[in-house]
Amino acid sequence: MNKHPAPSLSPLVLHSSVDTDPIHYHGMPRLEQGLTLLSKCLDAAIISLVLIGVSTLYGPVWYPQYGMAALVAAILFFLVAEVSGLYRPWRGETFKRQFFQVFFVWSTTFFILLLLAYAFKTSSSYSRVVAGVWLVATPFLLSGWRVIGRLVFSYLCAQNGNRRSALVWGNSELGEQLARTIEQSPWLGLDLKALFKSEAVDYPPGNASEQSAEDPDQIERIVRQAKRGEFDILYIALPITARSRVGEVVERLADSTVSVYMVPDYFTTTLFHSKWSNLEGIPLISIYDTPFWGVDGWVKRAQDVILSSLILLVTAIPMLIIAAAVKLASPGPVLFKQRRYGMNGRDIDVWKFRTMFVHEDGGQVRQAEKNDPRVTRLGAFLRRTSLDELPQFLNVLRGDMSIVGPRPHAVAHNELYRKQIKGYMLRHKVRPGITGWAQINGWRGETDTLDKMVRRVEHDLWYIHNWSLWLDIKIVLLTLRRGFTSKTAY
Repeated sequence: MNKHPAPSLSPLVLHSSVDTDPIHYHGMPRLEQGLTLLSKCLDAAIISLVLIGVSTLYGPVWYPQYGMAALVAAILFFLVAEVSGLYRPWRGETFKRQFFQVFFVWSTTFFILLLLAYAFKTSSSYSRVVAGVWLVATPFLLSGWRVIGRLVFSYLCAQNGNRRSALVWGNSELGEQLARTIEQSPWLGLDLKALFKSEAVDYPPGNASEQSAEDPDQIERIVRQAKRGEFDILYIALPITARSRVGEVVERLADSTVSVYMVPDYFTTTLFHSKWSNLEGIPLISIYDTPFWGVDGWVKRAQDVILSSLILLVTAIPMLIIAAAVKLASPGPVLFKQRRYGMNGRDIDVWKFRTMFVHEDGGQVRQAEKNDPRVTRLGAFLRRTSLDELPQFLNVLRGDMSIVGPRPHAVAHNELYRKQIKGYMLRHKVRPGITGWAQINGWRGETDTLDKMVRRVEHDLWYIHNWSLWLDIKIVLLTLRRGFTSKTAY
């Protein structure tokens, strides 16, 4: 049985503090802006110098069109990098993740360059050898300077006087994640002094019995160590119900020089996509929201349009063959249209190749079972191999669905499970998908028990909370690697 996917809180939890970023002190915002500008300059230099150097060596005469290609590549690289967040602070980012991010940005940039060269009929002006070396060498050099830069920055932060000690106070996974982030990120310039886990039981706000017998002693220890200068920063990662304890510590630490940061730990933020925003200067934090607003939404939609178009082109002939086989195998229409819930709970019509003798789309829809007599012989094969779902790429192209997302359920099943599973309808904050995190983790096919549906929903909500372009690519690749067949797909 698959393990329950523990919500993966972003490594950049430091950005959730009241001051938005605890490393921003003594002019750090300006320093960070300077580092971002330096990063862009180095990236542009590497992109340009690699192309010019390779073209000169291969030439051996350098041609002006390579200079134009380098300029366009640098501009495109910056645009793609901004969309993907490549120039976000390094804090909490692993080397591996950053390398793949650089590789993706550069690959996308190079692909756009190829399209432009084809559109303007200039591809013949460039050497394939030069382009190939440029394609392969550039991402490694872009990643290489980042590795060196992080090592240098870590060394500088390790020098005396450039580090600050931190204490984390929290009784949740968020507090532990924050402590791990500090320990595993030496470039933060922070040393973890201790992780204080509050033993108090959380009661409703205003309850006089909120603090346990141990809690006053713990607060006293924190205040005493702060006044003795044993740590420089206090991160408070307690739930909102602990406001009286938090208020007491904040008030008493006003008599010290310790910096205090709140890390929000609301009840539902581990279940969904939460982030800071503001409404005309009023700070807000989203509890239930879709991750696909603004640029992220455009990226997700562009990915769907491009991939679904390519897949439909490749599968056009197989789909025609399947359609003819369905028509000849049994009486009835070729396509089966079923009403499902789409994004924000709106009704959509999902298309599939017909696999049954009957058509169920009413108040009660029985899931297909093993040796189900309603399923045709051809339909059993189509369902087992997921070929019956190929028409859903038309749904993706129309905008009703996405390639990656929670699988849509029949309306009758939605109405049944929304009453039994907490947070079930939150999976409809995004477009339903053809494949998803639940499916590649084994939660595909018949859900004959409530526990199976609970596990599927947990995986769906984990995907929404942790969505990234990299996660989508990973799911698509794992789907291709593991195949579309399933022993539980009847």
